[in-house]
Amino acid sequence: KEKKRHMGDTKHFCPVSLKENFVLYPGLYEHAAKYQEKIYYFSTSEYRDKFLKNPEEYVAHNEPIQAPPLRVCLLGTHGAGKTTCARQTADKLGIFHIQFEEYLQELILPKTKEKVGPHFDEESDEDNNKMPILSQELEDFSQTMTKTETEKSKQEVELTDEEEAIKANLMDNEALPPEVLDNIVLNWWRKEPFRSTGFILDGFPRTLDEAQYLSERGLCPDVAVYIQVEQSDVLDRLFPPRLQKWKERQYKKKENKKKLKDLKAKIRV
Repeated sequence: KEKKRHMGDTKHFCPVSLKENFVLYPGLYEHAAKYQEKIYYFSTSEYRDKFLKNPEEYVAHNEPIQAPPLRVCLLGTHGAGKTTCARQTADKLGIFHIQFEEYLQELILPKTKEKVGPHFDEESDEDNNKMPILSQELEDFSQTMTKTETEKSKQEVELTDEEEAIKANLMDNEALPPEVLDNIVLNWWRKEPFRSTGFILDGFPRTLDEAQYLSERGLCPDVAVYIQVEQSDVLDRLFPPRLQKWKERQYKKKENKKKLKDLKAKIRV
């Protein structure tokens, strides 16, 4: 109780992290310093030294120090209901809702033209692979397809190194390099309108590496919520739409077989 009475304006949070990064970063007891009979705690020894060089820059004067907005990380397995909860929470609190994997999809969608990943991959079908070859044969006969058009379409699909890393993460769950995360995640903590409004981050961090990345960059969420659900509940939610997709694919296969038959007949003619 005595210690609490003599704490600085930022309580147990680092005043330098708050001033420079607008983040409530819990200070450590080993990085403490006393100024004007008040104890301040710091996230690192470097920040403590920075404070001691010019303490007046980091303490309250006429008005209390402004606290940053709420930042929430919402975690859970696929199908746990994170997105539904996140939308409702964001509406209630007036903060942004960021769906991490959906955001990654949007970054590469202009080039891939469709969403990628195990949840969007369709079964490979020999008839589908034959279709472009046979239709190309037919096109060659009628001379409607030019080489320049095919070259242009190939150029459009080329991805940058960053886009390749994002695609590999969505397809095969490969870790995103810190440089790629810097271009995505840092903005939510440090740039407007997120910096002054706050957000609920749906589905991040997903791995230990991503959690360590947040820690190393000093990006502290105020709250982290993990939604735990029974496997049977996830199955009830995810199975019906997956079954419907499978039925649609079977119907599409049937249609493609019919088209293939018609194409072969046309080529024979």
